[in-house]
This record gives sequence, C-alpha cells and structure tokens, in this order.
Amino acid sequence: MRKNGPLALCFHALFVIFMLAPLLIVCVVAFTPEGYLSLPTRGPSLRWFKAIFDYPEFIRAFRDSLWLAALSSTVAIMLAVPAALAIARHRFPGREALTTLFMSPLMVPHVVLGIAFLRFFTQIGLSGTFLGLVLSHIIVVLPFALRLVLAASYGIDQRIEHAAVSLGAGHATVFRRVTLPLILPGVVSGWLLAAINSFDEVTMTVFIASPATVTLPVRMFLYIQDNIDPLIAAVSACLIALTAGLLIALDRLFGLDRLFVGTGKG
Repeated sequence: MRKNGPLALCFHALFVIFMLAPLLIVCVVAFTPEGYLSLPTRGPSLRWFKAIFDYPEFIRAFRDSLWLAALSSTVAIMLAVPAALAIARHRFPGREALTTLFMSPLMVPHVVLGIAFLRFFTQIGLSGTFLGLVLSHIIVVLPFALRLVLAASYGIDQRIEHAAVSLGAGHATVFRRVTLPLILPGVVSGWLLAAINSFDEVTMTVFIASPATVTLPVRMFLYIQDNIDPLIAAVSACLIALTAGLLIALDRLFGLDRLFVGTGKG
C-alpha cells in the first residue's frame, strides 16, 4: 500500500487540529479564574467547576437528558430493527414510501417539528410532560437508528438463518442467536448515534420542554441568554471529559472496532 506523502500528512494534521481546536479552547476557557470568557492568564482555576454545584438545575437537567436519551434511543432501536429487516429482505407495495416516511424527520426543520409537536401535545394533554419529550425524540432519532441497522441488515447472508432453521431452531432462537449478533454493530452504533442526537437536541426541545422537563442543552441555551460567564464552558468541559472517558472505557472493555465494525481486536 502506498504511504501518505508529507503533503497528505500535513493536510490530515491540519484537519484534525481544525476539528479539535474548538473543543480544546472550550476546555481551556473553563479553567479561567476570571468572571468573563478569557484564557486563564493568571493560572488555571477550578472556580467555575465548583460553581456548577451552586446550580442544581444543571445537575437535574443532566440527569433528565441522560434518561431521555436512553429511553428514546432504546425505543427507536426496538422499532428500527424489525423495520430494517422488513425493508432489507422483502419487496412489497409501498416499501419505498415506508422508507421515506421513516426518514422524513431528517428533511423537516426542527423548528417546524417543535411547533407541530407543541400544538399536537397541547391538544392531547401531553404538553410540557416527559412522555411528550420521549415521543418527540423517538421520532427525531429514529432515522439515525434505522439507517445504521438497515446498512447492517443488507449484509446478512440469509443462508445462515436457513441453516439454523433446518437444524430445528425456532424463529425466536434464530433471531437471538444468529440474526441479532450479525446486525449487532449496526444496532450498537445506531443506539449510540440516536442517544447522542437525543442528548444534543435543542431546537425542537425548546418548544416542548417545560420548567419541570428542561434538558441540559436547553438549560445551557437559556443560561447563556442572560449570562456571559465561563460556567457554560465548565459544563461543556465536563461533558467532553465524560464522553472521552466513556469511549476509552468501551474501547478497553469491548473494543470500539468490535462494537462499530463487528471485528474484534487482533
């Protein structure tokens, strides 16, 4: 295989720096001792990390966001798996229309979705409820889960399943022991991508959330409307550290290549 030349290596290095620079700047600003956004010119300080505990609404919003992301992504995956298997394996009237319907939330601006959900939930009595947030997030993240599970489903050799059936395995056993392990990389990556999009969703959620059901991104958005201190930078740095720690833990325990690609470490 031909190795990358110096120009290609420089381009890749600049691209990585371009992608990581905003995250690094946020983390550096979080350690400033000043009361405004600035680099820590007088040495690093944990002032704004300690200040997070003075705002319990951030802790509560973080817990609610995790719970919301876990619920919505789990339900989305439970819907995406049978839908992906049906679309990938069968040819039936309306198949393309059904696929387009599942993917349609990607084509609708989230502002429009937020207004539509607000009006709909108000009419059925779910406005401002956690159940309303879960239902709306399921619809928004379903396309992300479906696309990855669908990609994994297209690569299944159905002869393996037929062999299991011929050996006496029932449909439930075939799905649990054969089909699910084969599409597991798509399921895991689809769940994670759906959870990330649910956790980060702001535009639609701001229309549906109530004071009792505010997610962390919405809470941060509301905070920066009236404040310009580095508290949000400290919260963001904590989220970056938690994400990096989770990825490292997953890589050590299972291997990211095994989870996302389906092959174990050599």
